[in-house]
Amino acid sequence: MSFETDVRSAFRRGDTALVGRLARAEIERARAAGEPGGEVEGLYALARVALRGGDLPRAEQLADEALRVAVRSGDRRLEERPRHVLAAVARMSGDHARARERYLASIALNEELGQPELVNAEYHNLAFTELHLGNLDRARQLFAQGRERVFREGYRSFVPYLGVAAAALAAAEGDHRLAARMVGFTDRAYAALGQVPDPDDAAELASARQAAAAALGEAGFATAYAAGAALPDTEAFGLTWRD
Repeated sequence: MSFETDVRSAFRRGDTALVGRLARAEIERARAAGEPGGEVEGLYALARVALRGGDLPRAEQLADEALRVAVRSGDRRLEERPRHVLAAVARMSGDHARARERYLASIALNEELGQPELVNAEYHNLAFTELHLGNLDRARQLFAQGRERVFREGYRSFVPYLGVAAAALAAAEGDHRLAARMVGFTDRAYAALGQVPDPDDAAELASARQAAAAALGEAGFATAYAAGAALPDTEAFGLTWRD
């Protein structure tokens, strides 16, 4: 497999130690070979490790370095991943207005590059910025459009992220029983793929989990969680796959 495939798979499994080793070796190799693509991918991987570890300044620094390499290369495709991390840093730092600007720019870039799955993913992230900016109706609209797009286009690996969105929205609306069910669904959906949430989604899921547990109590949360964990994806979202 390629470095990109190996390192991204390791990150999704939560093996950040392996990600770090692979990324540092790739950066060294790519710089020696004059290959900006490998250098960008390695810096991007390290930025994600920093993000998962909560070191937001380091994540910003690494992503910005990767973006500079990408811009110098003249290959617009190399800009996509660094710009995604820079948006995530703004979101996780609580600067949701800046995160919104960065996600909108990332959406425009991915549309330009003809990458619809990444457009979908960035709209998912944009919805969270609207949610945290207090634009609940806009967040609902974006989340609903995302669910429909995922089932229409057959983006099955994105199902756990729909669960995160549903849990966060339910928590924001004060429906903590639904939030607990969707936390249960989401945990099971990630486990089925052998993955863990990305750092920004992990933070959203943890917040919904904590709020639901506080509102429902241990027994109430456990009951709702178990019900959600047993839900098939079509029942969880009331949609059918069209692919």
